[in-house]
Amino acid sequence: MADYHLEASWSPIEGSFGRLTFTLFNLSTEPLSGFSLAYTSETRVADKHVCDGGSLKRQVAHFHEFLPPEGLSVPPGGRWRFTVEGLTRAPKHMTSGVKSAYLTLGDGRHVSVGFGDLMLEGRDGGVAPPILPPGRAEEPYSLLPWPLALGLKAGELPVVLYPAEPTRPDAVKALSLVLELYQRLYPADNVPFSLSAVEGGRAIRFVIESSIAAFAYELRFTAHEIVLSSADAAGRHNGLISLAQLLHGARADPERFKFPNFGTIADQPRYDWRGCHLDVSRQFYPVADVVRLIDILAWNKLNIFHWHLTDDEAWRLEIKAYPALTEIGARRGPDEVLVPQLGDGAQTRSGHYTQQDARRIVAHAASLHIEVVPEIDIPGHSMATLFSLPELVDGQEAPDSYRSVQGYPNNALNPAVEFTYEFLGKVFDEMVTLFPGEYLHIGGDEVAHGSWLSSPLCKALMEREKLTGTAELQSYFLKRIKAMLSERGKKLVGWNEVSHGGGVDRDGTLLMAWEKPEVGIELAQQGYDVVMTPGQAYYLDMAQAEAWAEPGASWAGHAPPEHTYAYEAEGELPEVLREKMRGIQACIWTENFLSRAYFNRLVFPRLPAVAEAAWTPSARKDWDRFAAIVRMWPVL
Repeated sequence: MADYHLEASWSPIEGSFGRLTFTLFNLSTEPLSGFSLAYTSETRVADKHVCDGGSLKRQVAHFHEFLPPEGLSVPPGGRWRFTVEGLTRAPKHMTSGVKSAYLTLGDGRHVSVGFGDLMLEGRDGGVAPPILPPGRAEEPYSLLPWPLALGLKAGELPVVLYPAEPTRPDAVKALSLVLELYQRLYPADNVPFSLSAVEGGRAIRFVIESSIAAFAYELRFTAHEIVLSSADAAGRHNGLISLAQLLHGARADPERFKFPNFGTIADQPRYDWRGCHLDVSRQFYPVADVVRLIDILAWNKLNIFHWHLTDDEAWRLEIKAYPALTEIGARRGPDEVLVPQLGDGAQTRSGHYTQQDARRIVAHAASLHIEVVPEIDIPGHSMATLFSLPELVDGQEAPDSYRSVQGYPNNALNPAVEFTYEFLGKVFDEMVTLFPGEYLHIGGDEVAHGSWLSSPLCKALMEREKLTGTAELQSYFLKRIKAMLSERGKKLVGWNEVSHGGGVDRDGTLLMAWEKPEVGIELAQQGYDVVMTPGQAYYLDMAQAEAWAEPGASWAGHAPPEHTYAYEAEGELPEVLREKMRGIQACIWTENFLSRAYFNRLVFPRLPAVAEAAWTPSARKDWDRFAAIVRMWPVL
């Protein structure tokens, strides 16, 4: 039990973003004096604010440190209360409050402080509604995503499925990989496959059929065997996933789901890019968690893992040429270069992936026909990088000449510092040896308006290259980055802001439309290939309901699972531009994911909902069927 506890509440005030009230309880047996209180919160205090009962000592983005009135002593059992008016935005949910807290005592020690949810003063915050209906399945088969075409008749449940004799070694290996996947996802359940014949089981015969599309498969159920036809290993893999799903559902809920004895399934994905993103900068996820998430992607027939490895809060990938990136940039704490953020408390929190870790994750994903697309977020979102390597900074520039939307000062790599390109060249050289896929994501998002305009080096660059403003400076930077990637055999992927200021060459560039659906149309009109990932539907950190009691972020509104499921990204695009849409992607931003419980509550069932939207034609989707099946699906 903590010796100190912090409660926070918010009350609306007309004409402003409201007032925060903080109450620190001294639960110890000693008086408390000569201290400061630090906490992290997405509800940030503005530069112009009024504090009653205390004073703001310092603030760095989501980190706040307050001082009590001079001479204040809080007795055992006593409390200190202060209020703050002047916020950057109004909180919308209970998770918009304190995410961590600690005291710094007079002797320099840091002591953890307990805390609760953000309370809503004066009114009930409501109750979070159920996120799934009971569901119903008109056709009694547990398949998710739902296939393109299906005509089946249910029959007797087999004991297990096994490869027919003779079966090629590569097909047996493929079956064993899906068997191992199932065992990891459902370790307490009976296995769906055996590598050898079992009495009461059914044989699978594997057929190579060149006329079948890439990633596609066909299943034919007969009295004696199951025939799985595909043109490639990925299609075979997807067919085996479907067989495992069918058997799993029939066992887990036999009243609702059956196993087919006769009939066919013909199936292929709707989009080539069926992705899921994970932000490991705000919250670090150990290798085992990343591997399990990849397993879940495979079970849902997603084929892209977008790994967001760097941001303002941390740099997570080992780069041997620059060990400071992880020695400094992967550590946050009261006595570290990077102050606590978004859940960090009195103890230093650190974490990064070694290059061996990265190779292991890439290999694991490849075995499941998933491509890992790594992201280093540049030029913005680079606070951890700049703190790790100060030589990247134009020393003549005022240190707080601009701020990001998250409140970080001067957080963008400077396009006029030539060392920037030397640094990134060495980073890319190491990354291309770790990530064999064709894409490398470079971010390009949320560079603050006014960035670099106070930098003498950038002023000289703008004059020399005849550039105007931040957007054109970013375009200059990204054009050089694209050329560097092309030299290394990689295609550039970025967020939609890469198009600003003239953008980059459209050939070999893929942009992700995240701010709103209309942005995807604009990008396609400009000639870019597009992946749709609008925050309003596919950002899985968004709250699932409007209620105060529902956790999550709210800048894009709220996205109930039914909305995420029903949203049709393609429907926003004119027919003439449809060929520019490569696919869709879910994004898992982790500012609010302080526990496994919050992760699972927000990510599921919306991740499988995005998976079905990525695979299944709109006419084949059915919300009630999805709701009946998805409750059996694995979570992190």
